[in-house]
Order: sequence, then C-alpha cells, then structure tokens
Amino acid sequence: MADNILEIQDLKKYFPVKSRKIFSRERQVVHAVDGVSFGIRRGEVLGLVGESGCGKTTLGRTAVRLYKPTGGKIFFDGQDITNASNRELIPVKKKMQIIFQDPYASLNPRLTIGDIISEPMRIHHIGTKAEQEERVQELLNVVGLKPDHIRRYPNEFSGGQRQRVGIARALAVNPSFIMCDEPISALDVSIQAQIINMLEELRDKLNLTYLFVAHDLSMVRHISDRICVMYLGNMVECGPSEEVYTHPMHPYTKALLSAVPIPDPIRTREQKRTLLEGEIPSPINPPKGCPFCTRCTCKEKICMEVKPPVKEVDGRQIACHLFP
Repeated sequence: MADNILEIQDLKKYFPVKSRKIFSRERQVVHAVDGVSFGIRRGEVLGLVGESGCGKTTLGRTAVRLYKPTGGKIFFDGQDITNASNRELIPVKKKMQIIFQDPYASLNPRLTIGDIISEPMRIHHIGTKAEQEERVQELLNVVGLKPDHIRRYPNEFSGGQRQRVGIARALAVNPSFIMCDEPISALDVSIQAQIINMLEELRDKLNLTYLFVAHDLSMVRHISDRICVMYLGNMVECGPSEEVYTHPMHPYTKALLSAVPIPDPIRTREQKRTLLEGEIPSPINPPKGCPFCTRCTCKEKICMEVKPPVKEVDGRQIACHLFP
C-alpha cells in the first residue's frame, strides 16, 4: 500500500430503489459496485472500462468520496477516508479532483470562466484575489486557452473548450490525483485526441495520477498503464494495458475487445468476433454465481453456483473459474 496513492479494498456501493408494488414494504437495492479491490500507484494511469451500466462511473465517484460507500475500505495517501466526515475530507479533496463527463452540465452558466476556475481556490483559501486571478490566467494558458477568456461565460465556448476549462478547474489546487469520468465521450473525435494528448502532457509535467474511466477502448489503451475491466459491478480482469489488449484472458474481456472496430476492411473480415448470449442481468437481482455466467459461452456448472474469487494469474488479476 505504501507505493499506492489510492487503495480500494472490497468496495461496495448499493442504491436503494422503491418497489413498484403499492403498499409493499419490500426493500430492493441496485448492486452498482459489488466488492471491487485494486490499487493505483503514484504517477500511474489506471483505465477503467466496461459496458454502459457496469458501474465504472459509480466506482470512480465512490473512490473519490462523491458517494459514501456501502461497504469496503478506501485509503488515499495512506489515510483511511472510508467514513471520513465532510469536514475531514476538505484537506483530502484538495489532493484529489475530478474531471466530469459532460462539459456542458458541469460548468455553472451564471459564472464567468475566471470564477469557475478560481472557485476551488476560494474554497480552500488559497492566495489573495489578485493571486487567484493570476493563477487562473496561468491555467488557461496551460490548457490551451487565452488569458483574456477569463471574463467570458461557458455559453461562448465549444464543447472541447469547455472541457479544457473543466481540466483547468481540476488543476487549480495542485492535486496529485484526478478521476477522469469519461472526459472525452461528449466531444468530437478530432477534439478527443487533443484532450488526451493534453492530459498525457499534464501527467508528465505535474506528476499526476489518473483513474481514467471510459468506454472507448482504443483511447484507454493509448493513455493507460494498466486496465481494469468491469462487468455488472464486479472487476473481472485487471493487468498491464498491452497484455490485456493483446492477450485477454477473461471471456468477457475477449468479447469486449472483439467488438472494437479495426480501420482495415481486410482484417475486419478475417477477425473472429465473440458473440455474447442473452441480456445483461439486472443489478437489482444479479446472478448467484459468476456475474457473467448468464452470457458466457464457456460456463461450467460451478460458474452458476459460486462467485469466482479474484486470482493472480500471470501477473494480472482475473475472476474466472476457468483459471486454476
């Protein structure tokens, strides 16, 4: 744990839902994150991938304590923040920031760009007003915007420019860890590459650590050192980026990667796709055994009855009964 800036142990996050039956007292919960463990080393980029609804965003937001966990442990910089109060989290939040997915909804339309970026500095009482304005202009330059944009409002910018403002806001308090919640999914393809390149440059320049949540597997491969694959609130495989992409082990990882489009018509025709059976189970009532057993073409009897533990296989973590 000493080398990890963030350590997650058996993390769970459940959301209560109301029964549709009138006068029913039945309590149901959505198993958004159901016992996930991993660590992120300092200066590393950990990619978190999976289908929509697999719980990757919930996991990221719980890890930075935007959500209070239902169970498990969260350690940041060696400190247990699992049950920390809002007051106790104030100095911790200065070190961990978040870049939100939607650059349109994450910026207050009534505030100028200068007020948006300087808000974290005001909350943490960093510098005088003049020093804050100077810092904002510096950050605008860092993210590729002009210093005179400080007086403008979010509606005067494109989606890519707004996301740059969101990145500048995250950098305002000099954090050491940033959770990137699908920061490029709402942007044009040409803009996506610019944002990814900028995040890589900032990582090297400022010695940042990223938890990069995304569903674009090609982008995750480009920026990540390690990749964790999630399915139905569970981590099914985690390992070095290139190894996971070139030699996937879990049946779900193989199916996920086989769906990635290849910009070569000949290779596309030759590629053998792994087709999944059935539908994704409800997170309200997940399968008894392996969460992937209802769609797996390699399942055995034990897969339907016992949930597989996460095991170390060839230097990576995998949750599958097919591996000894």
